[in-house]
Amino acid sequence: MSDAVPEPEARETDGEAAEAHAPERDPAAPAPLDVPRTPTGNAEVDARLSRLADADHLTTDGHVEVYEDVHRGLRDALTALDARPGPPAPPPPSPYDRRS
Repeated sequence: MSDAVPEPEARETDGEAAEAHAPERDPAAPAPLDVPRTPTGNAEVDARLSRLADADHLTTDGHVEVYEDVHRGLRDALTALDARPGPPAPPPPSPYDRRS
């Protein structure tokens, strides 16, 4: 029994031997991250999150612009939620209303 790693198979191509191997991928080329994005139910937030898919087609130096745009949009959406008036606060108890 041998523990040696077998060499890639050689094929004959036009009289020359060629090693069988997977094609090399350029590590600097864009590659989709395929990160799942679960809908939140808020259309504005979902639109911002879907913008993250744009980074899949850019090299890494282009990701910053997309991430900053998404971050800005999400921050604006959260600020808008904070600015919405909520339900009115209950009135304070009356000093004359003594329930015993």
